[in-house]
Amino acid sequence: MSRRRRTWLAALLLALAGPTHAQVEDAITPPAPADLPAGESSEPPPTPAFEIFGVSVPPGQRRQLDWLVSESFVGTGLPIPIQVIHGNTPGRTLCLTAGIHGDELNGVEIVRRAAAAIPAGDLRGTVIAAPIVNLHGFQRNSRYMPDRRDLNRFFPGRPSGSSASRVAHSFFGDVIARCDALVDFHTGSFHRTNLPHVRADLQRPDVAELALAFGEEIVMHGAGAAGTLRRAASDAGIPAITYEVGEPMQLREEDIERGAERVETLLGRLGMLPEQEELLRMPEVYVRSRWVRVEDGGIMLAQVEVGDRVRTGDVLATVTNPISSHIRVLRSPHTGRVIGRAVNQVVIPGFAAFHIGLAVPPETPPEPTPPPGVDDPEEAVEEAPAPEAEERPE
Repeated sequence: MSRRRRTWLAALLLALAGPTHAQVEDAITPPAPADLPAGESSEPPPTPAFEIFGVSVPPGQRRQLDWLVSESFVGTGLPIPIQVIHGNTPGRTLCLTAGIHGDELNGVEIVRRAAAAIPAGDLRGTVIAAPIVNLHGFQRNSRYMPDRRDLNRFFPGRPSGSSASRVAHSFFGDVIARCDALVDFHTGSFHRTNLPHVRADLQRPDVAELALAFGEEIVMHGAGAAGTLRRAASDAGIPAITYEVGEPMQLREEDIERGAERVETLLGRLGMLPEQEELLRMPEVYVRSRWVRVEDGGIMLAQVEVGDRVRTGDVLATVTNPISSHIRVLRSPHTGRVIGRAVNQVVIPGFAAFHIGLAVPPETPPEPTPPPGVDDPEEAVEEAPAPEAEERPE
């Protein structure tokens, strides 16, 4: 890692996480090579094959393998394709996942495209790409599993739980446990769109390094809701971030190209591919955010877009009664930046319409992760059905 990047990363870690200078240096400085005993060769040992799902992937090659997770409604197996790219040189294992919500298409194409562009012969380490984790939902154009459960609320799962819990357990044990780092791709939910940004627990130096290496301009700090893949992976000691971009059921070339470029940047900065020369910029970091809700039902027309900066009192949208033509103006109660918003649609009172990243100093202490059912920066969870009572501890 270059001195320029170390200085840049150390400054942000010190501001956000508050560790000592020595802790930062330990987190971002590669260990010095050990002295070799007399007579030993400095030649690296041959790279072993990568073993997964009972299959050996030789160095310098890629394989499309099937993760057998569940059964269809007629009792046949449901294989989910996983791409494994194994480099010629040993290194870390990076996992790229998408489609945990079956209607979030941008991430599916980002992971597919990014994986297809990786030259196995030049790769140091291994990339595991899972473009469609929730194949059940993907086949039905649905966010949820067939039992209406949100798969991203059940990680790391249980082998004897609900269908979602079993799928989560299988994927976490068979795939995520093999990762040294994880990037999980998402979009907004329920006719909402998100500004491209990273979500990460920046109080963890290993997660902060991963988030900053991704190269996105905006980073939102947070540990993640219980049951999400990002939170479960981090709790298991695997640094993980979420990349949010766009809206569900849409494939936007601009978002897809941007996401694939971010993966390429990440691989270079992690030392897994040759690093591209580019200017390192300090990202804009948000440690707090709020959802703004409408107070009247009607036709909502947004007056701001994702990425816009707003001040307290600025007009966010108008809500027009379709019968009386009465117009209610929705104003921002906060100063900050629009991280996500609902697309223009018919709304009812209480609908979460705008997600505002608050303009507070970076040293502001982050808020605790809200419990399910409370405003959650991870997504607007009020529409998501709650797990059954006996499974809520997950």
